[in-house]
Amino acid sequence: MKRWAILTALIYALALLLLTAPMLLAAFGGWGNSGAISLQEAFKVYLRWWYWLWLGVLVAGQILLLLLPINISERRLPARRPLKTPVIIAGFFLANLVFAGLLAIFCAAFKEEGFGIFGFLTPFKATEVSPSDLQTLVGMIITVLVFWFIWAVIFSNFTKSDDPGSLLKRMTRWLLCGSILELLIAVPSHIIARRRGDCCAPLGTFWGIVTGISVMLLCFGPGVYFLFVERFGRLKPKSPGENKPA
Repeated sequence: MKRWAILTALIYALALLLLTAPMLLAAFGGWGNSGAISLQEAFKVYLRWWYWLWLGVLVAGQILLLLLPINISERRLPARRPLKTPVIIAGFFLANLVFAGLLAIFCAAFKEEGFGIFGFLTPFKATEVSPSDLQTLVGMIITVLVFWFIWAVIFSNFTKSDDPGSLLKRMTRWLLCGSILELLIAVPSHIIARRRGDCCAPLGTFWGIVTGISVMLLCFGPGVYFLFVERFGRLKPKSPGENKPA
């Protein structure tokens, strides 16, 4: 079963790799302004360390989210057992969806100043030692952590009443709906920012698109895994004992 989970995670990673350059070209190529990027520039993203860090986080999240389907398929998970790992992972991705949606809205409404709104959440003020960029970054991290905690608490409450299978369906449904809603916010926001010719605001709205698509594809991981398991069960020859009548 673990091999099918690894295969599912590899398919997810491959999908992200194949979509990266086309998404960059669709979001920043052309549009009739100086901010357009070429095909060569789009492929340079594969040389950036932060891109592989982002990809590693997503693939690791997919693998950890598949731990619950593995246990369900192998019937090793008692009902209503504490499900910390899927709760933490689902809460993390939902927190990032909320953050990315807010960032896209702020960038569409306030242009480059949309990033600075998160700086008001920091416990310190901008100085020479701690410039405004650091203040903004800390504010963004605090925002994600707060939403992460809220979603983790919400899903923790669901573990008290849901069996593992129902919890898995609930988490994937919420992640899928959240990603669709976030994309409905991020895509129009990106169009607004790009048509205005903003400098940095399109980066914030594009991050919303990237987050929405990445989490949406992540949701299909458990479903793809169960398809592999079902197919494997049909192809696996039955033992002689299984053919005997009870």
